[in-house]
Amino acid sequence: MKRFIAVLVTVFTCLLGANNAFAADDSNALQQIKESGTLRVGLSTFVPWAMRDKQGDLIGFEVDVAKRLAADAGLKVEFVPTSWDGIIPALLAGKFDVIIGGLTITPERNMSVLFTHPYSYSAVQMIASKTLASKMTTIADYNKRSVTIAVRSGAYPVQTARKLFPKAKLRQFDDETQAFQEVLNGNAQAALASTPTPEQMVIKNPDSLFMPFKKPLTRYATGFAIRQGDFNLLNFLNNWILVRTEDGWLNNRYQYWFKTTNWQNLVNENN
Repeated sequence: MKRFIAVLVTVFTCLLGANNAFAADDSNALQQIKESGTLRVGLSTFVPWAMRDKQGDLIGFEVDVAKRLAADAGLKVEFVPTSWDGIIPALLAGKFDVIIGGLTITPERNMSVLFTHPYSYSAVQMIASKTLASKMTTIADYNKRSVTIAVRSGAYPVQTARKLFPKAKLRQFDDETQAFQEVLNGNAQAALASTPTPEQMVIKNPDSLFMPFKKPLTRYATGFAIRQGDFNLLNFLNNWILVRTEDGWLNNRYQYWFKTTNWQNLVNENN
């Protein structure tokens, strides 16, 4: 009996210690941000989420969101541009505090990071070559071994392509510009990307590209991502999203960046 009681005491002591440590970790991230006075934001360049203007500065929807979030909290903002396929590992390694970069909320990613409530919604659409695919207007037309589809590596359209076009040859690139160029060069019948980029590419290249589907192939929600256990930081971010959703600010910025082209003359052509 004495041994049993001793074991119970040991177990409860360990559990108490673990809970205390977890509680400390819970408040640590937010406290560290407050003490540093700077919110470090990881992002990757996607037009119009984040891109360089003609002076080399970052602009875009996510940039506006991060700047407003930091300003509302009385913090400075530091952007940490990161390759898309390495952005979650960089977050987990402590390179920055939060990903604000159009990151799609998925169960698989949620196993590694904590997601906030959605702060925006987007969709995946296809562009196709008028030379190679002018008569291809159905899902079945593109779901063939003879078809090549270009996508950006690590982005949500990769999942869409694998789900809807499992028989097609998937060719992945480091950025969307390369994926679209593959279609323009005649090396792929089509490319997938998040709206509004496909629509804008068709407008820029009306003689070469078209959109075979009127409706988006998939729709998805995006959220901020932080490290597991940072629940105080999660609470703060969720409440900020709630406030800026209710007052219309997030929708206002979304409409500007995704539904107009008023900003295009500011953009560096190399984005």
